[in-house]
Amino acid sequence: MRADLTAAMNFFSRACSYVEQAGLSGEVVWQRDADFTEFTESELLREHAWVALCSGFRESAVRRVFNHVSLCFCDWESADAIVSVGEICCTTAALTFANRLKLRAILSTARYINNIGFEEFKRSVLADPINRLQVLPFIGPVTSRHLAKNLGLDIAKPDRHLVRVSERLGFRSADDLCRELAATTG
Repeated sequence: MRADLTAAMNFFSRACSYVEQAGLSGEVVWQRDADFTEFTESELLREHAWVALCSGFRESAVRRVFNHVSLCFCDWESADAIVSVGEICCTTAALTFANRLKLRAILSTARYINNIGFEEFKRSVLADPINRLQVLPFIGPVTSRHLAKNLGLDIAKPDRHLVRVSERLGFRSADDLCRELAATTG
């Protein structure tokens, strides 16, 4: 099947309208303004937690509890701050998010960043984003792209929805669809 750019543009236009009508334009602005080379330790810790918690869960369910989880994990101040009270972080966050494996993964990430040092880890991520992010708990081939995107890398997150749309429109991958849409729309 050949890629249908016209159908892709129609779909993109409808998606943009939906985003605007749903009041989600701020998400677009946030993503557009994110600079991958400038992410901070706090942003890495927060975005790792977001992606890890969202994996296999509805985004809306995570959104409802994320402020509480953030507060429990020292509002992502630093890996050192989290590690210093790690068990308390996990115990209090479990009051609103019961998946203790994921909460422990957040603490494990803080320990890893604290041990290796944020600047060292960031250098390695900037050099090889997708592979280096996969050393973190609950971050695999797809979620590494989600995390990299949230940190500002210009990359598609090939979740099942985007993969289905890409296939239906005749594109080989979500990356191909997004590349064509970006080239066409600027």
